[in-house]
Amino acid sequence: MSEPALIDIHNATIWRGSTRVFDKLTLTIAQHERVAILGPNGSGKTTLLKTIIRELYPVVQDDSWIRILGRERWNVWQLREHIGIVSHDLHQRYRPTTTALEVVVSGYLSSIGVHGLLGRQISDEQLAAARATLATLGIEALADTPLKSMSTGQQRRCLLGRALVHRPDTLILDEPTSGLDFAASFDYLGRVRELAAGGRNIVIVTHHLNEIPPEVDRVIVLDEGRIAADGPKSSVLTADLLSAVYRTPIQVAEIDGYYLAYPGTGHSRKRDVLR
Repeated sequence: MSEPALIDIHNATIWRGSTRVFDKLTLTIAQHERVAILGPNGSGKTTLLKTIIRELYPVVQDDSWIRILGRERWNVWQLREHIGIVSHDLHQRYRPTTTALEVVVSGYLSSIGVHGLLGRQISDEQLAAARATLATLGIEALADTPLKSMSTGQQRRCLLGRALVHRPDTLILDEPTSGLDFAASFDYLGRVRELAAGGRNIVIVTHHLNEIPPEVDRVIVLDEGRIAADGPKSSVLTADLLSAVYRTPIQVAEIDGYYLAYPGTGHSRKRDVLR
């Protein structure tokens, strides 16, 4: 029997507040794939992410489902053992006084911080694993340092530690280098590449081509709640397609497995290139 898909969405209608973002969305991501989900603001990336991590749910209707690892229903704590998440939204929800160690161990509780639970619900083994995770990320010296005393790059590594502490098979990274300078961005992407090389499944949600490491093979492009393109990087990340989706002339260059976008000249092709 073949293994279930990591993400299996079929004919899903998904609302965010009073806005219908997706209508009859169908999308499958297999286990062991490395995928980037790309698109401009308002294309549906955040809604799709929140649906995958069970913060949003589809309309209940016949012949429609969203299954994660073959299951439609998950306890959120159990799901976090399989999928680790790092997002800008999650980053902003932490108190500036939360320490690096507290950020990482909060991954065991699927909570924002630990709120005095270090000596209660967190075991010595979990504390040791959290410290080992900090060491792996090169920030073990910051274990007792509050977030407010760290650089943004160090804070983001704490969030990565939170996602990794369960040793999940899959990491979902939402705009992973947002707010980071060159040095911190390159360091962070290097760590993501190491995790991919170590066998972890990677799903990156972004609108920046340079955040897509060479190890990612498949790119899904969203545009106004629909899949505009889905396939290998080389066939999806083209000037014509991206110019049409972003409504501005774009040129694309590939350097050492990374793709870069820069301003194009003239007029982008009409949107019928997507049809």
